[in-house]
Amino acid sequence: MLKLSEARRDVYRRMAKSKGYRSRSAYKLLQINYSYHLLRPRNRVVDLGSAPGGWLQVAKEYVGVEGVIIGVDTRLIEPIEGVTILQASIENGEVMNAVLSLLDHKADVVLSDLSPNLSGIWDLDHGRQISLTRTALEVAQNILRENGTSVFKVFEGDLYDSLKKEIKNHFNQIYVNKPKASRQRSSEQYLVCFGFKA
Repeated sequence: MLKLSEARRDVYRRMAKSKGYRSRSAYKLLQINYSYHLLRPRNRVVDLGSAPGGWLQVAKEYVGVEGVIIGVDTRLIEPIEGVTILQASIENGEVMNAVLSLLDHKADVVLSDLSPNLSGIWDLDHGRQISLTRTALEVAQNILRENGTSVFKVFEGDLYDSLKKEIKNHFNQIYVNKPKASRQRSSEQYLVCFGFKA
């Protein structure tokens, strides 16, 4: 017999398939956006850790044909019409320059759903995820416009509070959100950040 959390996860997987989304995680961004209205027509959006492309698809729906969307991931992402995809590591300093040249202006929104390849060793996975998010914050500091918006995935654990404080130094408002589409036993949370201090 399926547990409620497993049944819910299965529902989101089926919904994603029926709607043509590449991943059930698309519903995480849909639910975050429903709560905070961060994606708007004509926005310039950069999605870090964007494979397989579910968040890119959602962003495209909201920003429309006049928006600009750039996805960055080390893994190959199948093309999405109207979206620019860079296969690169965000830890490569050249990526920021490439993104800025493609945007021709700083981004309105930076999204980060970054997660390491999980080893099953919690302290190691938590540390790697926090490190990735710190790098995403560094990228955002370079490519996000003043008063821009970011969403960062964060794993709860010993390093969570210090990272949250660090992010707070760069934004006027931060909200902690756990979308219904997240696994309830998962430690992931999303920091939804408004009012970037450029």
